Amino acid sequence: MEAKINQALALLKQALQEHGDRLVYPCSMGIEGSVMVDLICRHGLNIPVMTLDTGRLPQATYDVIAAFEKRYGIRVAVTFPDSHEVEAMVREHGVNLFRKSVALRKHCCEIRKVHPLMRALQGKSAWLTGRRHEQSKGRAGLQEVETDPVYNLKKYNPLLNWSMDEVLEYIRTYDVPYNILHDAHYHSIGCECCTRAITVGEDERAGRWWWENDDVAAECGLHVMSIKQVTGKIENGEGI
Repeated sequence: MEAKINQALALLKQALQEHGDRLVYPCSMGIEGSVMVDLICRHGLNIPVMTLDTGRLPQATYDVIAAFEKRYGIRVAVTFPDSHEVEAMVREHGVNLFRKSVALRKHCCEIRKVHPLMRALQGKSAWLTGRRHEQSKGRAGLQEVETDPVYNLKKYNPLLNWSMDEVLEYIRTYDVPYNILHDAHYHSIGCECCTRAITVGEDERAGRWWWENDDVAAECGLHVMSIKQVTGKIENGEGI
């Protein structure tokens, strides 16, 4: 565990040294986010933490934001989708459009997540993620440092080689606040309407958009591989 912590800290410090105040951590408030925020705050790294409020998050996620602010004395910057975009989308397609088709689900993710993230990343040169190799097959080939072709920013993945057991060990060892939905077998947490618990043998991200039953579709577009994918073609990653 100590080696994994040191490796993650080294990458965080590298990112901060290279990018300074143009570095940000968009946190999804999942269990990996708890480790990332603790590493940043415990070691005095001046990296701002932000999150996306889609308007459909579970209460447990808001509780994590409040717990982080109380524990670490920080203010998490909360970014919201454009209200006019959301209203237009709902007027045209209904409040639960994400259930109607993969294309509409991705459109909902685009309005509620991708567009706000693009605004939050303006003026930045790099961002951090809590992605890990073992979360899904689509993440097995990720690298510690990548260049995102859409946002044209450096992307750092300090927890890439961590196992879920190591994440949980860190949480227990340092008594870190975490999303209580993880205790109910939610391994990947997004919008309340698009997240469920997983069962034994499923990928950690199997609880996201489960009704699609499509490995290619089971991403939202925050971590994309091409300009085309921002508009909902094929994505390769999600979860900040």
